[in-house]
Amino acid sequence: MRYIVTGGAGFIGSNLADTLSQNHDVVIIDNLATGRRVNIEHLLDHPRVNFIEGSITDLDLLMEVFPGADGIFHQAAIASVPRSVKDPIETNTVNAAGTVNVLWAAKECGVPSVVAASTSAIYGDDPAFPKRETMAPTPLSPYAVSKLAGEYYGKVFADLYGIRTAFLRYFNVFGPRQDPNSEYAAVIPKFITRLLGGKPPIIYGDGEQTRDFIFVADVVRANVMAMESDASGVYNIAGGRRISLNELATTLSGIIGISERPIYEPPRPGDVRDSLADIARAEGAFCFSPTYTLEEGLRDTVAWFKGGR
Repeated sequence: MRYIVTGGAGFIGSNLADTLSQNHDVVIIDNLATGRRVNIEHLLDHPRVNFIEGSITDLDLLMEVFPGADGIFHQAAIASVPRSVKDPIETNTVNAAGTVNVLWAAKECGVPSVVAASTSAIYGDDPAFPKRETMAPTPLSPYAVSKLAGEYYGKVFADLYGIRTAFLRYFNVFGPRQDPNSEYAAVIPKFITRLLGGKPPIIYGDGEQTRDFIFVADVVRANVMAMESDASGVYNIAGGRRISLNELATTLSGIIGISERPIYEPPRPGDVRDSLADIARAEGAFCFSPTYTLEEGLRDTVAWFKGGR
């Protein structure tokens, strides 16, 4: 097969490109705004991989690259709640309008399937648990709104133009290649790098907020399984278990062998308090269930940060 991976130099996209390149031709599109060349350096000379530096906001580029593709894995996004609060216009341009570009180019170029990254942030602070795809969206940030708009466009393109679209609502993904240095970095790489540096982790809020973490290798599997199936619509992709940030900090301290009490800072605007997924729909549609426990994923991630980078 010939697959396109937008955002293929990013954290999830590069892991996905790795897996796809084992058996398929892969075209990576990434403008390197948040993706990093180092993530795909080992793929640049791969006979099945072609890297194109460019943006999903460039429709002309997509129209040049998409012809002949068997499917699009759409991972490109500005995936940050705090950044979206600071700059909602840029977030909308990339996440909403960029997704329309991807869908339109797929339609115009005859690409039959698009599997796209979405987010659990769409559920907001609805108190019901676990989160199910049938729940009404209650987005709390421009980021969540932009991703929800992408889902709606996906459904409309499927209904109007016959493109199969599957949007995967990622919960809290972690693993190798997740950038800890960004101002908007996710919690696990920030915790790990601070602990490895002998510093206490920083928690925004009281630490009792919960997250449903999933290891990146399982997210890659979910994408591939969704593409190889006839699944369409929206699907939760998660570990199916929640853990508080206080418990996470304690677990990571035990794995690393460093005991540091967290520093607590004020909560950040737009952050969701609690998160837990029901993944039954993905199980039924393409037989997805996570294969890594949280601790297994954390140990692999710590090992990568220690020496595999």
